[in-house]
Amino acid sequence: MSASPEQPAITAPALLALAREAVVAADAVLRKATAAVRGRLAAAEVERLREREQRAAHGLAWLATYVESLRQVCTYAERLDAAAQFGETEQLALRLGLSEYLGQILGGIPMNQTEIVRLADLGLSAAEVAQRLSGPIQRLALDAPSRAQLVALMSAGLQPIAREFGANEILASFRGQMRKFAETEVIPQAQTWHRFNRSIPLDLIGQLGKLGVFALTIPERWGGLGLGREAMCVVAEELSRGYIGVGSLATRSDIAAELIVDAGTPEQKRRWLPQIASGEILPTAAFTEPGSGSDLASLRTRAVRHGEVYRVFGSKVWISHAARADLMVLLARTDPEDTSRRGLSILLAEKPRGTDQEPFPVKGLSGSEIEVLGYRGMKEYEIAFDGFEIGAENLLGGIEGRGFKQLMRTFESSRIQTAARAVGVAQAALDQALAYAQARRQFGKPIVRFARISDKIALLAAEVMIARQLTYFAARQKDSGQRCDLEAGMAKLLAARIAWAAADAAVQIHGGNGYSLELPVSRLLCDARVFSIFEGTAEIQAEVIARRLLSGAEAS
Repeated sequence: MSASPEQPAITAPALLALAREAVVAADAVLRKATAAVRGRLAAAEVERLREREQRAAHGLAWLATYVESLRQVCTYAERLDAAAQFGETEQLALRLGLSEYLGQILGGIPMNQTEIVRLADLGLSAAEVAQRLSGPIQRLALDAPSRAQLVALMSAGLQPIAREFGANEILASFRGQMRKFAETEVIPQAQTWHRFNRSIPLDLIGQLGKLGVFALTIPERWGGLGLGREAMCVVAEELSRGYIGVGSLATRSDIAAELIVDAGTPEQKRRWLPQIASGEILPTAAFTEPGSGSDLASLRTRAVRHGEVYRVFGSKVWISHAARADLMVLLARTDPEDTSRRGLSILLAEKPRGTDQEPFPVKGLSGSEIEVLGYRGMKEYEIAFDGFEIGAENLLGGIEGRGFKQLMRTFESSRIQTAARAVGVAQAALDQALAYAQARRQFGKPIVRFARISDKIALLAAEVMIARQLTYFAARQKDSGQRCDLEAGMAKLLAARIAWAAADAAVQIHGGNGYSLELPVSRLLCDARVFSIFEGTAEIQAEVIARRLLSGAEAS
């Protein structure tokens, strides 16, 4: 790796050794913090104490996420080095990412733009942590010319984007195919869809079906491609890089398919999976209610059985693509006497496909669109059930009372895919920021040559690389059959924050032009904000991570 006049070079082997040293040091800090926070809860009424110490618990979750992120980006660098692909761009981005995240562990980790968790919150001494981390921070830190060199390399087209896929022909092929599709079919129309709140055209959805987007994780025996979550991440990232609405289309199909594959009866699998795989049937997920949010066990929508049909009463909210969906995966209370999660079941609710003019052309079902800042293209709805009928044969798995457990098994996949979509939007923001900074001239030169601009772009590149590797790690954990709620939560927690930061920085780099509705960067800001809210809020992710850490069931 070349060096600036002020900063000596670090060879690739030395950098990898230093990176491993940094991870070991950060991991030691995490172990000490975990013991300290767990010590506060080692008493009766642990749940009550956890609420009282929620800031510490969630801060611990963020620390653990940082440590796992550092571990995974180092593992990525080692894979690149083994494949002779660990170039100057990746080396500079790795150094910047490691030094920045280690520095934040020492000085304060931003959980969001207003809340920073500091070592004192975790019961740690800053002096003791500094003794462990200061050396790696100082040796890894990039000076201003080196950061400018990273941006210069990126300006020349050398961005650090998942180059290890060269060894996996299937993933490399999907990335190239999805990127080309996004560039030719999605990006030219995305701003129009967003600005005028238009639905993504059905013919484009049909093209996605032909490309296998809806078939990725469905077993081959049911018409799918039989691939894993890592392939889904590639597709979701690249399509979301074009437009979040298109990148999110496969989410509903993926959730429905996973539920049916895992819990459906043989007849339900034969009936639904081939049509979901082909894109002939578009599913949607109907879980959330106006009063429930993340507390799904408290939902009130009920499905009452009358002979061979269930009649549904109640309401759902934030239902994406509800009007044009052919199948609703509906969580409802089938046992009115049981107000706990044990009274819940999942029903595969058929419905005719609606239009913008007549969204719900069926008896017992009505709804209205919820206008939103971003995440458009599929449209969000609040829907009401008033005796809507579902055939009893469409009870998922054929046995009542299993709905909550069935749904919980999909959370890992949905959160990993959401993290991948966030990485795609973050990458789009980085692309926009870099292109504008190269083209925009002020005071006689492109603004990319001003340090305050190039510093923003350099850090974005490092963070997007980190989020990508954490997300793909979670996907590989899922594909290996291991429990990965911890890793999935970490991936979504970090990628969501990075997407928002990337979009915000891109708008700032655009200056006044970034506030214009005509430019895509304003859309990215609207789209990025949703990631820390849907599929489980950032606070819910931190709670999931903290529970695992404090119970002793830590990541491997």
